[in-house]
Amino acid sequence: MKLWLCQTGSQSSTKARSWASSPPTRQLLRNWDCSWLGQRPETSARRTNVSILKIERAPAPMWLRPLIPVIAIPITFIITPVLIMAAGANPFQAYFNFLVLPLSTKVSAIEVLVKSTPLLLTGAAVAFAFNAGYYNIGAEGQLYAGAIMAAWLGIILKDVSPILGIPAMVIGGFAAGMLWALGPALLKVKLNVDEVVTTLLLNSVILFVTSFVLNGPWRDPISMWPQSPDIASGTVFFKLIARSRLHLGFLIAVIVIILEWIVLTKTSFGLKMRAIGASKEGARFAGIKVNKTVLTVALVSGGIAGLAGAGEVAGIHFHLIDAISDGLGYSGIVIATLGALNPFGVGIAALFMGLIDTGAQT
Repeated sequence: MKLWLCQTGSQSSTKARSWASSPPTRQLLRNWDCSWLGQRPETSARRTNVSILKIERAPAPMWLRPLIPVIAIPITFIITPVLIMAAGANPFQAYFNFLVLPLSTKVSAIEVLVKSTPLLLTGAAVAFAFNAGYYNIGAEGQLYAGAIMAAWLGIILKDVSPILGIPAMVIGGFAAGMLWALGPALLKVKLNVDEVVTTLLLNSVILFVTSFVLNGPWRDPISMWPQSPDIASGTVFFKLIARSRLHLGFLIAVIVIILEWIVLTKTSFGLKMRAIGASKEGARFAGIKVNKTVLTVALVSGGIAGLAGAGEVAGIHFHLIDAISDGLGYSGIVIATLGALNPFGVGIAALFMGLIDTGAQT
C-alpha cells in the first residue's frame, strides 16, 4: 500500500488530486484500489492539514479464486504430455502409471492414503495461516519440530500404556510445532518482521538441530546409523487397517480438516481470520484484535504441521531420521494453494498428490 501525505492547498496536494482523478491514471490503475481520503489534521507540535492519497493493490475477485486451480489443472495435463514425449516416453503410459495403477489394487490404494496423511496436515496448516494473511512458509520446520518431540517422548516413555503414550505423542507433536512457530509469530505481531523470511530461515535451523541430535546424543547405539533409537511400543500409532501402513495419523488428519472447516466457516474466530486476510486495516477499524488473532493463527498452524511430524515418527518410521519430511512442508504450500485455501479443497489436493506420489513409486 502507498500513502502520500502533503499539505492541503500546496502545489503537491493539487498535483496529487489532479493525478489521481485524471483519465489516463484511472485507466492505468484499473486493477488497483485508488481513493482520495481527503484531509485531516496532523497531530504534532505544528498542526497542519494534510491530504492523503491511498493506493493499494486490489485483491482478486472472490469468485475467481476457486477457479484458479480448476484452470491450472487442465493446463498442466495439456503441457505435461509434451514434456514426456520430449523425453522419449509414452505420455499415456505415464498417466496410467500415475493415476490408474495406484488404485488398481487394495494395497496400493491404501498406500495412497498413507502418502496423503502428512500432506493433509501440512496443507491444512498452511491453508489455516494463509486464510488470515499470515504466510507461514515454515511448515517444513514445524514438522521437524513435532518429529523431534515425538522421538524424544517415544524414547523416555518406556513401558507406557498406549492409552497414555499415544495422546502424549499427539499433544507433544502439536506443542512442539506451536513452539517452533512462536518466534516468527512474535516478530510479526510485535515488530512487523516479514514471516516469510523468518519461517523460511527457521526451516534451515531445525535441519541442523536434527542432524546434531542424530549424529550425536541420539545416534542409535546398535546400528550406529544417524537415526534415533526406536520409540516405545506404547507410543506407536495403531493401524487403521491390519497388515497395512495406514495408521491413526490419517484419522487425525481427517478430523483436523473437518475442524478447520468448522472454524473457518461457522465461528466468529473464522470470520475474524478471513476479515484479517482480506484487509488488516479494515479488520482493525472493525474492532478486531488483529495481532492477537494472527498470533493464535500462527501457533495453531505450527501445531498442525507438528502433528504431521509426530505421525511420521509414531506411525511410519518409529524413530527419527534425517529425511523424515523430504519436503512435505513445502508440498503443503502447493496443496493449500491448489485447494484454494479451502479445507476440503486441501483434502482433495492432498489425496491427488498422494496418488501421484504412490504412482511414482509403483
